[in-house]
This record gives sequence, C-alpha cells and structure tokens, in this order.
Amino acid sequence: MSAAAPFPINAAVIQAIVIAYRNAKMIADGVMPRVQVGTQDFKYLRQNMADQFTVQETRVGRKSAPNQVETVGDLVPATVFEYGLDEIVPVNDIKNAAPGVDPVANAAEFVMKLVTLDREVRVANTVFNPANHVNKTTLAGNAQWSDYVNSDPVTAILTNLDTPVIRPNVMAIGRAAWTKLILHPKVIDYVNGKGGTSGGVTRQQLADALELEEILVGEAFVNTAKKGQAASYQRAWGKHCALIYREQPTDVSRATTWGFTAEWGDRVADTQYGKDFGGLEGGYKTRAGERVNEVVSAPDLSYFFQNAIA
Repeated sequence: MSAAAPFPINAAVIQAIVIAYRNAKMIADGVMPRVQVGTQDFKYLRQNMADQFTVQETRVGRKSAPNQVETVGDLVPATVFEYGLDEIVPVNDIKNAAPGVDPVANAAEFVMKLVTLDREVRVANTVFNPANHVNKTTLAGNAQWSDYVNSDPVTAILTNLDTPVIRPNVMAIGRAAWTKLILHPKVIDYVNGKGGTSGGVTRQQLADALELEEILVGEAFVNTAKKGQAASYQRAWGKHCALIYREQPTDVSRATTWGFTAEWGDRVADTQYGKDFGGLEGGYKTRAGERVNEVVSAPDLSYFFQNAIA
C-alpha cells in the first residue's frame, strides 16, 4: 500500500472478514463440500463404480500369491478457477462515515457476498443439470408433486433412493418444490402416520423418515435483469430435486462422492489506495475472491427429478 494513503487500513481485519463470511441461506458448500488442493492444476478420481462391486477371487493357496487388483477409476486433470470482484471506496466516504462504521470493511463483505452468490448459482446449475446425473426422470402432468390428488412423491423418492449403487444420503431441492412437497397429503401421512391432509412436516422429520442425513433447501434469489433495467428476481434453485451421495473428501484423488468443490488456498482479500480511485483524495480499491472449481466426480451416485413441480 502507498505510504501516502490518508487512512490506515488493517489488512488482517479485511482478510478475516472475507475468510469468515458465510450466508446461512446458501447451500452450495453443503451440496458440494470444499476440499483443499495443493496446486491450481490438480487431478481427481473419477471412479468406475462397477469395478468396486465386482467380486474377486480372494482365497489364497498355501504356496500361492494373492490375486492382484488395481485401484479403480481414472485420475482426471482439472483446474481451479479464480473468482473475484473489486469495489472502490472513495476517501470522502470514509471521512463521512458514521462513528463505528468502516466503509472499507463493509465493501469487503459486500464483494464477498456477491462472489458467494455467483458460486451458489454455479452450484445450483451444476446440481440441477440433467447431464450430471446418470439416474434421472422428468416429471410431468399428474406425476408432478404439485398434484396432490394423483402424484405420490413418497413412493417416487423411496424407490429411486435405491437406484444408485450407493444410496444417496442428501436431498437438494429448490424452495418452491420443497414447500409443495412438505404440504403433500401423502408426505404428511407417511411422516406422521395420522392420515392427515393439512399442516406440514419439518425438514428433520422428513429426513429421518427417508433415512437421509440432511435435506438442503435452496432459497437464494438472484436478479436476472440487465444493469439499468428493473429488477427481476428468480430463485437460484429451480423447481427440481436431486438425491445425491455426499461425503466430505479429504483428498480429491480418493473421493467417493457425487460432487465436491476443489479449493486452492484461502479466500483472497486485498485493499490498495490510489489517487485515481475516486474524488480529489483518491480512494481504496477493495478486492475479495476465491479459487475454486465445482467437480462432479461420480454422476451415477445420484437420482435427479427434473420439474418436480409444475
């Protein structure tokens, strides 16, 4: 930072704000957990699940050697990408800030919020992309869970949880589909066993009933309008539902999970003073970002319901 900067900026505080930033409404990290990689270019294991379930001859003769097997799967090369944004904070904003308000710190948090929203949208598009699932179906008409008379989401979910070779342990579902699902009379009846058709069920109740570790409901909104146009808000997570097998990988070269997020290093935070960054006295350019790549490593360890509701 230039020695001519008119205000001292604590870089450690800015870094701490960016690293610690979390938005409880975002589910990206829950669906595709982060795992550190050592370099920007890395290799992850794309497993051949059939080989893992093929019975081998394991009996060993008195003077013979055991049969040999190989680690199943291919190591696939991939790259971590950089995502970040800048915001300019003029010196005048700092001078005019109310007591206790730190415009530079606020800018760092705001920038990281937008970077996190972009990641949420990327993960939602990845999870709800039919191409990323071997096992899938598109619901239509009276099979959609918004049809409370004819559809049977409980049977559909329970039946298809048994389709992948490893049973999924997490449900990722958009808020609109979730609301319809928990108010469905057959769901209420299955969870409560009371034959009721009103009220609803909680997330934990349905997770327990379906033998899932967690149900993640995507609630984030995103403005899809172009800059300068009236805002048009849409859900980042659509009207779909994905059942996935999730583990927290410790090493991308040995990951057995539907998908994960490769992360290289900590989040980046930086603030620089410049005379040309706004006003007569210049300003501070605050940057925040991260280096990640969302990877689908085992597309057969899931079941995808496209258009779960109308």
